[in-house]
Amino acid sequence: MRNRALTGLTAAILFVAVLAAQETRPVRDDVGYCWNTTAMKALVDFLEKEAGDSHPAEGLVAAVAPHDDYLYAGRVYHPLFKILRTREVVVFGVTHGAVRKEIGDPQSLLILDSFKDWPGLDRPVGVSELREHIKTHLDKSFYAVNNTAHALEHSIEGQVPWLHYFNPEVRITPIMVTGMPFEKMEEISTRLAETIAAYMKDRGLVPGRDVFFLISSDGNHYGRDFDNAPFGEDETAWKTARELDRRLIREYLTGPMDEGKVEGLTRELWGETYLDYRNTYWCGKYSVPFGLLAAQKIVALTTGKKISGTLLRDSDTYSEGVLPLVKTGLGTTAPFSLRHWVSFCSIGYYLD
Repeated sequence: MRNRALTGLTAAILFVAVLAAQETRPVRDDVGYCWNTTAMKALVDFLEKEAGDSHPAEGLVAAVAPHDDYLYAGRVYHPLFKILRTREVVVFGVTHGAVRKEIGDPQSLLILDSFKDWPGLDRPVGVSELREHIKTHLDKSFYAVNNTAHALEHSIEGQVPWLHYFNPEVRITPIMVTGMPFEKMEEISTRLAETIAAYMKDRGLVPGRDVFFLISSDGNHYGRDFDNAPFGEDETAWKTARELDRRLIREYLTGPMDEGKVEGLTRELWGETYLDYRNTYWCGKYSVPFGLLAAQKIVALTTGKKISGTLLRDSDTYSEGVLPLVKTGLGTTAPFSLRHWVSFCSIGYYLD
């Protein structure tokens, strides 16, 4: 939904120079996201007033969540984050096209950062020791360290204020996922799972209670602005495209999970190669399958159990419109219409 590309070589050079002097990862989006407790409380209080039944927190170990503007996707963020209680969160983020362009489009890699901390609500959020453990124990051919990539990318930062509000002492491990074929996902996710599971076992950490696995993704980006309107741009097209996303959620992202389901999802999202789109324009076409593979393997190694997905809520910008909140400082970064809308969902993964 967003265009985060920097304009001009001079701007890019200045950005990198400023970045090199910072220990705290800078805020990328100060319009669609929220960086102070007062505004976040106003948003959460509004959502609480209209909230329906809560989903259970017990056994929740992983999730898919959106990263769209809070005034668009607040109703979809809320049912997940209000039940999430954890000490550490591994966040698998997207590497959006604008970011890929700026950093040379690396592939078949995870991207880590080296910031001391990340921006939160009025104060920074710390980074877990797990990040350095990964750097030390994971094969160096599987990852790169790139602060510029993380500073340009918004898909992880959008999760942090929600985590911080409900888990004030939370620490994060930010991981950006680049494009890679399924076989490479299998290989890297296996090695990463072994690395994280060893870290957890050595410290007596339990999935869900101590370490949570959060996957960032919005769903279909539909309309002429995205060069993606296979069904047209009217109400019928919107309904058809939304049902397509709901089918993917039903068939591949909920119920008992296994690697076959994850591979099936990639066949639906990817075209002839992993670099293409097929049926629907999900920005998380790499972060979702990779994050699910890693989460399943970590849970199996640490608990001997499998996971099962439950849809908490799904919607889109055309359905939701803009939440009627004023004087909070929150805004939107793009319009919505039948010619420009984005879907999103929150899915919780529980021990099966």
